[in-house]
Amino acid sequence: MNINEEVHKAFEVIQNGGIILYPTDTVWGIGCDATNPEAIKKIYALKQREESKSMICLMNGEKMMYNVFKEIPEVAWQILDLSEKPTTLILDNPRNVADNIIAEDKTLGVRIVKEPFCFKLMERMKKPLVSTSANISGMFTPKSFKEIAPEIINGVDYVVNLHREKICDKPSTIIKLTNDSQVTIIRK
Repeated sequence: MNINEEVHKAFEVIQNGGIILYPTDTVWGIGCDATNPEAIKKIYALKQREESKSMICLMNGEKMMYNVFKEIPEVAWQILDLSEKPTTLILDNPRNVADNIIAEDKTLGVRIVKEPFCFKLMERMKKPLVSTSANISGMFTPKSFKEIAPEIINGVDYVVNLHREKICDKPSTIIKLTNDSQVTIIRK
């Protein structure tokens, strides 16, 4: 299967409110259109996760970031420029995404990805992509496709047929940044 065919199939599923299982720049993720609250509810239900525990969004660049955040602290760009591994930033006051993906403290975790499948899919969607690990809430995060539980695989509307042999044992770094430039490292 080639990447463009997979992008096309995943896009059609997402366009129709579905959820996908897909490879990210870190681990396998479950995702959907970050502006579709009903699709996001499906992910919470599949993961058996409380809706009070937010999920992150993947973005494909600066333009998408500024569509979701009116203000982005300058230090955010410095962190991203200096990061040697995928880095998720938790930023204040997101907009233009579904309310049920925003944390109670009015923040949203985001990661800019260059991974070709994710990048091209978001380019086609013109919207951020929800990303949460492909596991039942509280269970271990699978390091490869073969470790993903059957109930997750069977619970999504489409499984992307790329990178199934890839093993990833490092989730992203997570850093919380407030608009007044306070920095908190959540996970190294």
